[in-house]
Amino acid sequence: MRTVLVTGPGGAGRTTVAAATALAAARRQQRVLFLTLESGVPEAALGTPLTGEPTEAAPGLWAARVDTADHFRREFLAFQERAEAALDLLGATPLDEDELTELPGAEIFALLHALRAAHEAGAWDLVVVDLPPADRAVRLLALPEQARRGLRRLLPAERQAARALRPVLAQLAGVPMPAQKVYETAARWEHELAAVQAVIEDPGTSVRLVVEPGPAGAADLRTARAGLALFGHRLDAVLANRVLPTGSADPFLAGLSGQQQAALKELREEFAGVPVHEVRHLGRDPQGLDELAELLDGPAGETGEAGASGAADLTGTVEDRLAEDGLLVWRLPLPGAVRDGLGLVRRGDELIITVGPFRRIRTLPSALRRCTVSGAGLRDGALHVRFSPDPDLWPRERGGPDGR
Repeated sequence: MRTVLVTGPGGAGRTTVAAATALAAARRQQRVLFLTLESGVPEAALGTPLTGEPTEAAPGLWAARVDTADHFRREFLAFQERAEAALDLLGATPLDEDELTELPGAEIFALLHALRAAHEAGAWDLVVVDLPPADRAVRLLALPEQARRGLRRLLPAERQAARALRPVLAQLAGVPMPAQKVYETAARWEHELAAVQAVIEDPGTSVRLVVEPGPAGAADLRTARAGLALFGHRLDAVLANRVLPTGSADPFLAGLSGQQQAALKELREEFAGVPVHEVRHLGRDPQGLDELAELLDGPAGETGEAGASGAADLTGTVEDRLAEDGLLVWRLPLPGAVRDGLGLVRRGDELIITVGPFRRIRTLPSALRRCTVSGAGLRDGALHVRFSPDPDLWPRERGGPDGR
């Protein structure tokens, strides 16, 4: 099963393009599910109302609007039931269903849950997901990895092994210990987060950026690209939306078209190796399937395997330069990153990398854990971190820095 995640700077028309991507795939005889958080725009484009359950919008195309309020209520009530003993200990009064209002950020968890459920169902050849604007989308895709790391730090497996002692400790302390269900809930969260992370990191999952060509979106697009690369997401295409026809006799339209063509040239230069497709301006927002199909009636609508950039190794590679320079170099692809927005901190066996507004904690490959960081540089769209072997830790028989 393939998954195409569609995002881009706000206001670029990503929701409409995402719906058009799903329709184009369905017209190529694929079974497609389109997921969105939005209302109004996708319904007008598809010509059908959307609910939380997949609705057949066209032959081979099903669409659903993720119901974040319903998901929040179900998850909160389930957690409240599992934590009942702990809440009783605190003297808390449980909340009723009609009291619950979804909290900010609840849509992220609802969308990730819907993506996981779609893959578990196994009923589709392709899932097209209309993500939020790019800055939020990068954080959304990073959430499973970051949340799992937090759970492992707060509830490490070796401490959970002590659960069998809690009844004894409760008798000694004279107060009840936290209920088993609380820890079972943490294990359930870990399982679900791992499943979502597996979908996001699957080789069949790629990201598609939608931008309206012009100077306004260039910086946002560059930041989004760097953030996606930081977390290892494969970029399969850039869709330049609302492109005006060239050669207009109207000076105003000719000026806008010229500005767009200049921006398109810069896009193709910056995204060398990534397909940049033009999505023509219809002169109006698409209404209904026929108009939606006009947007992506060529290569822009293809959703085959990830392209050249998608096949690239975004996890990083270690280059052995011990013989030449006495160094090991960890090369991390970061296209779009700029030197001013880059930060590095070594902490134990981890490297904390900051790229603009985004931050990721990477565990060092085993060989690099026995080294010290001796420098770093951003070159040719990649971060090169240099490591010098620590003489006290590096085994000499494997080629230490003393050459023996």
